[in-house]
Amino acid sequence: MKKWLEELKQLDTKNPGGWPWPFKIVAVLLIFVLILVAAFFLLYQTQLEDLGKEEKKEADLKTVFVEKKKLAVNLEAYQQQRAEIEQSFGALLKQLPTRSEMDALLIDINQAGLGRGLQFDLFKPAATENVTEFYAERPINLKVNGNYHDLGAFASDISKLPRIVLLNDLSIVGGKDGALSMDAVAKTYRYLDPDEVAAQRKTKSAPAKPGAK
Repeated sequence: MKKWLEELKQLDTKNPGGWPWPFKIVAVLLIFVLILVAAFFLLYQTQLEDLGKEEKKEADLKTVFVEKKKLAVNLEAYQQQRAEIEQSFGALLKQLPTRSEMDALLIDINQAGLGRGLQFDLFKPAATENVTEFYAERPINLKVNGNYHDLGAFASDISKLPRIVLLNDLSIVGGKDGALSMDAVAKTYRYLDPDEVAAQRKTKSAPAKPGAK
């Protein structure tokens, strides 16, 4: 071992051709290893990183494919469900009056009370409607007088109207001779015509004015 170390110290780095063969072989192997290490870091590592990215992309595509395959398998069920939802929505939509039918609905509410022998102290539709994207809500302040049975029948008649009318904020107090007085807010709804829907969407999508909250 000492002999090898002494010979290693005596090697002339400027004249590797004069080295003994064992040292030449070791030097060649070292150079070969260094070349492999440099090639790995300069070439193969980048390629491995690219390969990892492509494998991840492949896994993502497989996930998307599986999800789309599930949708395709259940497409008929989804289409049937959508048709049922559209049918239900259409049935609900028919219960909302148009603008021209709103006055007739107000008359129906009034007639429902008169038909039960109730006395109206107040029947006041709101001057303005609460408008959403697809429908408008109009509150009607009511105050009617009558006996318990007739007030209950009136509320039942309201719920049976072909158009949607909801009684809110009910308050019943006793009056003279056993009569009762009922305060309520009847809310009726109508769907917007196409021009109104377009105007609502335009208003909703319009940029807010500077300084507006």
